Amino acid sequence: MGSRIYVGLFMTSNTQYQLAQINIAQAKDEMDTETMSGFVNRLDEINAVAEASDGFVWRLQSDDGGDATSIRVFDDSLLLVNMSVWDDVESLRNYVYKSLHVELVRDREAWFDKISAMHQALWWIPKGHIPSTEEAKEKLETLRENGPTQEAFTFGKAFQKP
Repeated sequence: MGSRIYVGLFMTSNTQYQLAQINIAQAKDEMDTETMSGFVNRLDEINAVAEASDGFVWRLQSDDGGDATSIRVFDDSLLLVNMSVWDDVESLRNYVYKSLHVELVRDREAWFDKISAMHQALWWIPKGHIPSTEEAKEKLETLRENGPTQEAFTFGKAFQKP
Protein backbone atom coordinates (compact mmCIF):
# COMPACT_ATOMS: atom_id res chain seq x y z
CA MET A 1 0.00 0.00 0.00
CA GLY A 2 2.85 2.40 0.85
CA SER A 3 4.39 1.95 -2.60
CA ARG A 4 1.08 2.77 -4.27
CA ILE A 5 0.88 6.01 -2.36
CA TYR A 6 4.47 6.80 -3.31
CA VAL A 7 3.84 6.05 -7.00
CA GLY A 8 0.69 8.15 -6.96
CA LEU A 9 2.49 11.05 -5.33
CA PHE A 10 5.38 10.78 -7.78
CA MET A 11 3.06 10.81 -10.77
CA THR A 12 1.09 13.76 -9.43
CA SER A 13 4.30 15.66 -8.66
CA ASN A 14 5.71 14.94 -12.11
CA THR A 15 2.66 16.38 -13.86
CA GLN A 16 2.95 19.60 -11.88
CA TYR A 17 5.71 20.91 -14.18
CA GLN A 18 5.79 22.22 -17.69
CA LEU A 19 8.66 23.11 -20.00
CA ALA A 20 9.59 26.72 -20.70
CA GLN A 21 11.91 27.73 -23.50
CA ILE A 22 13.63 30.84 -24.77
CA ASN A 23 15.44 31.16 -28.04
CA ILE A 24 17.00 34.24 -29.50
CA ALA A 25 17.90 35.09 -33.07
CA GLN A 26 20.02 37.83 -34.61
CA ALA A 27 17.94 39.25 -37.47
CA LYS A 28 19.77 40.44 -40.57
CA ASP A 29 17.57 43.54 -40.75
CA GLU A 30 14.45 45.22 -39.34
CA MET A 31 11.20 43.28 -39.62
CA ASP A 32 9.67 45.68 -42.18
CA THR A 33 12.42 45.15 -44.78
CA GLU A 34 12.48 42.99 -47.89
CA THR A 35 15.30 40.94 -46.33
CA MET A 36 13.00 39.75 -43.53
CA SER A 37 9.74 39.52 -45.52
CA GLY A 38 9.96 35.77 -46.09
CA PHE A 39 10.19 35.22 -42.34
CA VAL A 40 7.60 37.83 -41.36
CA ASN A 41 5.11 36.52 -43.94
CA ARG A 42 5.18 33.06 -42.31
CA LEU A 43 4.84 34.13 -38.65
CA ASP A 44 1.05 33.86 -38.37
CA GLU A 45 1.11 30.43 -40.04
CA ILE A 46 3.95 29.11 -37.88
CA ASN A 47 2.41 30.48 -34.67
CA ALA A 48 -0.91 28.83 -35.58
CA VAL A 49 0.92 25.51 -36.05
CA ALA A 50 2.49 25.92 -32.59
CA GLU A 51 -0.83 26.72 -30.95
CA ALA A 52 -2.45 23.66 -32.57
CA SER A 53 0.42 21.34 -31.59
CA ASP A 54 0.05 18.67 -28.95
CA GLY A 55 1.53 19.88 -25.68
CA PHE A 56 1.46 23.61 -26.50
CA VAL A 57 0.56 25.81 -23.50
CA TRP A 58 1.60 29.43 -24.12
CA ARG A 59 3.79 31.69 -26.26
CA LEU A 60 5.17 35.19 -25.83
CA GLN A 61 3.15 37.75 -27.79
CA SER A 62 3.07 41.50 -28.19
CA ASP A 63 0.27 43.41 -26.47
CA ASP A 64 -1.81 43.30 -29.66
CA GLY A 65 -1.80 39.50 -29.51
CA GLY A 66 0.48 39.01 -32.49
CA ASP A 67 3.97 37.67 -32.71
CA ALA A 68 6.87 38.63 -30.42
CA THR A 69 9.09 40.38 -32.99
CA SER A 70 8.35 43.84 -31.55
CA ILE A 71 9.25 42.82 -27.97
CA ARG A 72 12.68 44.15 -27.04
CA VAL A 73 14.48 42.26 -24.29
CA PHE A 74 18.05 43.09 -25.28
CA ASP A 75 19.77 46.37 -26.19
CA ASP A 76 20.24 45.22 -29.78
CA SER A 77 17.00 45.92 -31.69
CA LEU A 78 17.80 43.09 -34.13
CA LEU A 79 18.11 40.48 -31.39
CA LEU A 80 14.70 38.79 -31.38
CA VAL A 81 13.31 36.74 -28.53
CA ASN A 82 10.88 33.85 -28.68
CA MET A 83 9.47 32.15 -25.59
CA SER A 84 6.92 29.43 -25.09
CA VAL A 85 5.67 26.85 -22.59
CA TRP A 86 4.97 23.20 -23.41
CA ASP A 87 3.81 20.12 -21.53
CA ASP A 88 7.13 18.35 -22.08
CA VAL A 89 10.35 18.24 -24.08
CA GLU A 90 8.96 15.81 -26.66
CA SER A 91 6.03 18.11 -27.50
CA LEU A 92 8.37 21.02 -28.13
CA ARG A 93 10.81 18.83 -30.07
CA ASN A 94 7.99 17.57 -32.30
CA TYR A 95 6.89 21.12 -33.06
CA VAL A 96 10.42 22.40 -33.76
CA TYR A 97 11.68 19.49 -35.86
CA LYS A 98 8.64 17.55 -37.13
CA SER A 99 6.13 20.23 -38.12
CA LEU A 100 5.95 23.00 -40.68
CA HIS A 101 8.27 24.93 -38.35
CA VAL A 102 11.20 22.91 -39.67
CA GLU A 103 10.95 24.89 -42.94
CA LEU A 104 11.84 28.06 -41.02
CA VAL A 105 14.70 26.25 -39.32
CA ARG A 106 16.03 25.13 -42.71
CA ASP A 107 15.79 28.65 -44.19
CA ARG A 108 17.05 30.58 -41.13
CA GLU A 109 20.31 31.65 -42.78
CA ALA A 110 18.29 33.84 -45.17
CA TRP A 111 16.98 35.92 -42.26
CA PHE A 112 19.31 35.43 -39.29
CA ASP A 113 23.02 35.70 -38.58
CA LYS A 114 24.65 32.92 -36.60
CA ILE A 115 24.98 33.54 -32.87
CA SER A 116 28.14 32.01 -31.44
CA ALA A 117 26.86 31.97 -27.84
CA MET A 118 24.13 29.66 -26.53
CA HIS A 119 20.89 30.89 -28.08
CA GLN A 120 18.29 28.55 -26.58
CA ALA A 121 17.51 27.38 -23.06
CA LEU A 122 14.91 24.99 -21.68
CA TRP A 123 13.82 24.72 -18.04
CA TRP A 124 11.05 23.27 -15.92
CA ILE A 125 8.46 25.59 -14.38
CA PRO A 126 5.54 24.91 -12.04
CA LYS A 127 2.41 24.15 -14.02
CA GLY A 128 0.51 27.38 -14.72
CA HIS A 129 3.54 29.67 -14.27
CA ILE A 130 4.19 32.06 -17.15
CA PRO A 131 7.90 32.92 -17.26
CA SER A 132 8.96 36.54 -17.60
CA THR A 133 11.50 37.67 -20.16
CA GLU A 134 13.87 38.48 -17.26
CA GLU A 135 13.55 34.93 -15.93
CA ALA A 136 14.23 33.58 -19.41
CA LYS A 137 17.32 35.78 -19.86
CA GLU A 138 18.61 34.48 -16.52
CA LYS A 139 18.12 30.86 -17.65
CA LEU A 140 19.97 31.54 -20.89
CA GLU A 141 22.83 33.11 -18.92
CA THR A 142 22.85 30.18 -16.46
CA LEU A 143 23.17 27.77 -19.38
CA ARG A 144 25.96 29.83 -20.93
CA GLU A 145 27.89 29.91 -17.65
CA ASN A 146 27.32 26.36 -16.37
CA GLY A 147 26.38 24.26 -19.36
CA PRO A 148 23.28 22.03 -19.18
CA THR A 149 22.01 21.41 -15.63
CA GLN A 150 18.61 20.80 -14.05
CA GLU A 151 18.37 24.61 -13.82
CA ALA A 152 18.65 25.22 -17.60
CA PHE A 153 19.33 22.74 -20.39
CA THR A 154 19.13 21.98 -24.11
CA PHE A 155 17.45 19.45 -26.39
CA GLY A 156 20.78 17.65 -26.62
CA LYS A 157 21.13 17.34 -22.84
CA ALA A 158 17.60 17.48 -21.47
CA PHE A 159 16.79 16.88 -17.81
CA GLN A 160 13.66 15.16 -16.56
CA LYS A 161 10.90 16.97 -14.71
CA PRO A 162 11.69 17.56 -11.04
